[in-house]
Amino acid sequence: MDRALSPAGLTNAQYAVLASLHGMSRAGARPSQRELGEASGLEPMYVSKLVRSLESAGLLRRDRDPADPRAFRVALTTRGTQVTEAAAGIVRGLLEELLAPLGGAGSAPSRELNQVLQALAGHAAAVNRAGRAAGEGKERTP
Repeated sequence: MDRALSPAGLTNAQYAVLASLHGMSRAGARPSQRELGEASGLEPMYVSKLVRSLESAGLLRRDRDPADPRAFRVALTTRGTQVTEAAAGIVRGLLEELLAPLGGAGSAPSRELNQVLQALAGHAAAVNRAGRAAGEGKERTP
């Protein structure tokens, strides 16, 4: 994926953040950095690093959350929207190419595969959250 996205100047992780933000923005949301991390499925510290680099590149902006001065709200810039939409076209083309043996992205086998992968991803996320929650309850010893 990184190789496919390189003409857009993005890595897969950067695209995940931008695509998540794009979708949330189209739905009328102005998410916090934490909400964006949850939507993208990436670790909060990694999202923070990605957001800072994407901000430096002029693809998004961060503003202090008026309700919580410790938090940031993020939004795509005009250039960020353009880059994200171009990258989405690249990803759609790659997806069509990869799913061609199943009849393309819209075929019944591809939809079934997508459902199975979504179920596995949801389960993995739940296991990951449970592991983090269990780790938070343990005492830390020096």
